[in-house]
Amino acid sequence: MYAVIETGGKQYRVQPGDKVRIEKINGETSTEIMLDKVLAIGGEGSPKFGTPYISGARVTAEITAQARDKKIIVFKYKSKKNYRRKQGHRQYYTEILIKDISC
Repeated sequence: MYAVIETGGKQYRVQPGDKVRIEKINGETSTEIMLDKVLAIGGEGSPKFGTPYISGARVTAEITAQARDKKIIVFKYKSKKNYRRKQGHRQYYTEILIKDISC
């Protein structure tokens, strides 16, 4: 069984046992969370699709880590004008473990 969820402005296809990195959400590690923005559920028989969400469907997950991603370098320049700007960025993320999908 799998589900398509929406969180942090992005969509993820998940199934029980998956570890997924999502945009940072508040919560301590080893805390259970409920994700109720479920767009689709499939795997057993015909799939169900929401308009835009399936009412009553939930995905139960556990927060396993709160961390920051690797550094990326943002570098802008204009040729022949001596214009250079270098900036680094590290994005915060939350890693979750999918426990259960219910509809």
